[in-house]
Amino acid sequence: MNTFKVSVQETSNNSIIKFEVNQFITKHQSFEFNNIDEAKSSPVAQQLFYLPFVKKVYISGNFIAVERYNIVEWKDVQDEVAEQIEAYLNDGGIVVEDAAEAQKKVPVTVYAESTPNPSVMKFVANKKLVTALYEFTSIEEAKYSPLATELFHFPFVKSVFVDENYVSITKYDITEWQEITIEIREYIKQYIESGKDIVLPEAAETLQKTSAQKDSNFEALDDTSKEIVNILEEYVKPAVASDGGNIQFISYDSNEKNVSVLLQGACSGCPSSTYTLKSGIENMLKEMLPGKVETVEAING
Repeated sequence: MNTFKVSVQETSNNSIIKFEVNQFITKHQSFEFNNIDEAKSSPVAQQLFYLPFVKKVYISGNFIAVERYNIVEWKDVQDEVAEQIEAYLNDGGIVVEDAAEAQKKVPVTVYAESTPNPSVMKFVANKKLVTALYEFTSIEEAKYSPLATELFHFPFVKSVFVDENYVSITKYDITEWQEITIEIREYIKQYIESGKDIVLPEAAETLQKTSAQKDSNFEALDDTSKEIVNILEEYVKPAVASDGGNIQFISYDSNEKNVSVLLQGACSGCPSSTYTLKSGIENMLKEMLPGKVETVEAING
């Protein structure tokens, strides 16, 4: 049995705190409870409503968000609430009873979307699949993802990239997308409908992808590296994510004024990625961090 760990994540609304769990606690479903009567199907939400300052409880994927009344400040109570949720989950407490009945089942839909990389197709679902992004370039690497492991049994699958609500697949050149897209789309749709794990519960922690681990890694960086990461997060990642890929900061050399990044998913090996890297990202960083950045290089191409 994997141990549940709960971390506190602030939101843009200072009345609401997210208590993020290191694994999924619902099967791709979301629930909102406005009072203890509405929370009959959720023992954990009912327990939270016994706290006098709890106004609303929202449960989805791998977190429980709680909205408070103004009788307390979160900084005074958030750690105790996190400990209470963690203890409840580790004691085998039920999150939502009869989840299928408590909320009308939303049919799974998956659609295929082409990317700028002709070798990569993006399969987008109407449900949250994972809490962090993962890239697997071989069946050995995919041991933390039952879905990726199964996809590698297709002989034309070269790599699998999984982000919040989509799977990007890179194929070998032995076949064309029009011959395999429907088969892959249906396979992924049926897999999600089965309720099986997309990635194993321990994957995020083992692969250093929990919010707490990412925050810790960020705080260990020098000031310029932090600025670079923030620029990539705000201006670059949303664009490359829409194309089915990701860019990850690797290192910054202050002497050479060089930034090293890792391109993943559809961005890896994409014919247009070199142009994007040089004319887009490199120019942006040079402009926003004058005198600190001269070159940007991808360590994988």
